[in-house]
Amino acid sequence: MLSTFALLLGDDMRLLRRYGFLAVIYGLLCGGVIALLVPVLTHLLAGQVDAAIAWVLALLAGVAASWLLRRHVERAGVRVGVAVLQSGRHRLGERVARLPVGWFTPQNTARVGHVVTDGMMGIAQLPAHVFTPVICGVVTPLVVIALLFAQRGSLGWIALLSLPVLASVFVLTSWIARRTDAAFQRDFAEASQRLVEFAQAQSVLRAFGGEGGSTRFVEQAVERQGRSGLRLIVLSSLSAVFNVWAVQCVFAALLMVSAAWLGDVLDMGVAAGDLSAVLVSMLLVIRFVEPLLEVAGYAEVLRGAGGQLRAVRALFEVQPLPEGHSAKQPADAGVELRDVHFRYDADAPEVLCGVSLHVKPGSMTALIGASGSGKTTLVRLMARFFDVSAGAVLMGGVDVRDMREEDLAAQVSQIFQDNFLFAGSIADNIRMGRPDASDDAFMQAVQQSGVAEIIGRLPQGLDTPVGEGGARLSGGERQRIAIARALIKDAPILLVDEATASLDAANQAVIAQTLVRLRGRRTVIVIAHQLSTVAMADQIVVLEAGRVLEQGSPGQLLAGQGRYAEFLNQRAAARGWRIAGATAAGGSL
Repeated sequence: MLSTFALLLGDDMRLLRRYGFLAVIYGLLCGGVIALLVPVLTHLLAGQVDAAIAWVLALLAGVAASWLLRRHVERAGVRVGVAVLQSGRHRLGERVARLPVGWFTPQNTARVGHVVTDGMMGIAQLPAHVFTPVICGVVTPLVVIALLFAQRGSLGWIALLSLPVLASVFVLTSWIARRTDAAFQRDFAEASQRLVEFAQAQSVLRAFGGEGGSTRFVEQAVERQGRSGLRLIVLSSLSAVFNVWAVQCVFAALLMVSAAWLGDVLDMGVAAGDLSAVLVSMLLVIRFVEPLLEVAGYAEVLRGAGGQLRAVRALFEVQPLPEGHSAKQPADAGVELRDVHFRYDADAPEVLCGVSLHVKPGSMTALIGASGSGKTTLVRLMARFFDVSAGAVLMGGVDVRDMREEDLAAQVSQIFQDNFLFAGSIADNIRMGRPDASDDAFMQAVQQSGVAEIIGRLPQGLDTPVGEGGARLSGGERQRIAIARALIKDAPILLVDEATASLDAANQAVIAQTLVRLRGRRTVIVIAHQLSTVAMADQIVVLEAGRVLEQGSPGQLLAGQGRYAEFLNQRAAARGWRIAGATAAGGSL
């Protein structure tokens, strides 16, 4: 827990250390106030009122000091919480910003969003509202144990030995509840996914779901969530009850020893001082148990806080890509892959197996192949979303791993299927590619990407707000704006992954012509299934199962009668399909 706070706070860790020191002192002071009760009660029970007055004044002074110190502790805890929300979020943001782009899957992006909002807020509240009573609840009983030893050794030993037993019980119940909570969160996520799926796929579900079948998957997921939720409620409640029971068992043991001591005192008719010692010991037993019950009450809160801290630590443990420091600039806009191997995880199968290819500066290369052949992975390695498992990716003769991040970003522009638009106007999103672009360059990108057609039918034109994530636009409109943003950047290398997938035939032709005009001026590497796009490439690379099956110019591959020629023949046969039917005169076509 402390190590995670150190990752979040950095130099501000001194605030946490100061807070912890004050909280421990506060716990010891509370124990000292309890210790002052011993002489006060002893003198009062003995009828020594004058002697008790001095101890009462000391007790009142201790109470006042405890109240003042508690205010300082709370303020110190608030300062730690503010530091978590400020510098902690900043440090976490810097860490996340250094992670490889390929790490940002929808699931991981959701994790970051949850940690930055709910998680960090929950962590920030811990010092001021949770840690103080817990620290005091641990430190104060230690002082009371020393007092119990002074009163009667058996009471001190029972209290001392109970601490590791209680700690073991708290850890065990927390482990059980944590496992149950993880299962509930998994089932909750699945149920949420099924509900979204149910809402988005109504046409398919109604067409093929059958009677009641359209809700079957949702009902099953919700049922699993209900079972795991009930299990979580039961086990969490039982964990809290067991924690309290464990403390009460310790209290019962101490009380029985005290009662037996009291019985001995009464039976033997010993002095009143011994009776006073028994009564004082009983009071100390109560003061020993009270803070432990408070700690038991915070067990569930601490378990939840532990989950939030583990989520934060998991983000810090994700390793960023090594930073390149070479000042060497690419000699040209060529791209080369040398015996590239890649797998997403150490124990996962290889996605790319010994891929080698060379893309000349200013040329256009088309990557084709079946789904899962490695096309998108290959392009993303060029943009250094990940680092290769073996081999090398070079741009202008420089390994991308040796390039500084800003140099690589200046070298490459990207158009992918999952482009994102930021809240703002259409113009704002386009100019993000190059804020200092001239108006002529801006309008040229607008025309070449087909955005001109969009703004022509919108009342606000380029000033039209796109909404959060581009929600106010269609998929094709978002894609064209993303294409304009990539074009205005004017990087020497353009990576394109299914740029026309969301566009109609007319806009597909516009983008295809734009790629043709870029040939010779930029190095274009495009993944496409459109024959028109593939046929105009200088080089075609056919991938299958992560390997280069064949590569060459369109003419060379067609003459070779390999997989590319087979692909063309299949498309030609598809275009030749006709629907036969009866004519009005009863003949056939």
